[in-house]
Amino acid sequence: MINCNGNLIDLSTPKVMGILNVTPNSFYDGGKHKEINSIIHQVDKMLSEGADFIDIGAYSSKPSAEFVSEEEEIKRLVPIVKSLVETFPNIVLSVDTFRAQVAKASVENGVAMVNDIAAGLLDDKMLETVAELKVPYIMMHMRGNPQTMQSLTDYNDIVKEMIFYFSERIQKARSFGISDIVIDPGFGFFAKTLEQNYEVLHKMELFEMLELPILVGVSRKSMIYKVLESSPQEALNGTSVLNTIALQKGAKILRVHDVKEAVECIKLVSKLK
Repeated sequence: MINCNGNLIDLSTPKVMGILNVTPNSFYDGGKHKEINSIIHQVDKMLSEGADFIDIGAYSSKPSAEFVSEEEEIKRLVPIVKSLVETFPNIVLSVDTFRAQVAKASVENGVAMVNDIAAGLLDDKMLETVAELKVPYIMMHMRGNPQTMQSLTDYNDIVKEMIFYFSERIQKARSFGISDIVIDPGFGFFAKTLEQNYEVLHKMELFEMLELPILVGVSRKSMIYKVLESSPQEALNGTSVLNTIALQKGAKILRVHDVKEAVECIKLVSKLK
């Protein structure tokens, strides 16, 4: 269970998080949802297809993405958050940011959860701020920052080192009083080679020893389309395949661009149990 704006959300049945990028340079849908009417239409579609959460981000974490100031990130996010909360009163929004001030401004305007690619390591005020805001916290595994992470792929035992990483970050978050924590292995370009991504997926059930819900975000990423020698636009079928494997290995939240297909994965996999 995680508590989002006073609603207890039961993750014993996996849930779907729809991705809403309001950046002009996201790797797959960058710039597509800049106009507010287009954004509302896209969110309405995701909610009607069964999204439980909408994850909104205004700073692309792709390698070599442009730097965006905190002020600009807040300026991009807050008006959209306000519009979505007004239009969809029951919406459960998550904000995709590694900055404490951005998280604070978003939650104060109706966001229910913070999704941090850096697990508090890129802003030393993040854990303290999330604790004060009393919202669930998604912490991802990454090394370095979006500009340097691709060069930091040297591991002796990647899964073992990730479990140590999460153990330390969870303990730190708990010391501030954060109670609802979700972990994200950080599939994709987050300090992992193609082979390492598949090794982490293959051994993903080992993360269950941390006794926390696991979020998986593989949607249309290069770990799919590079293997298939295609493109993000052609990676939906591959996304469904890896989402299915992730569910069988314990994923509780699927973070996706394509909600309908992810909901179908969950329905079919649940029949096996």
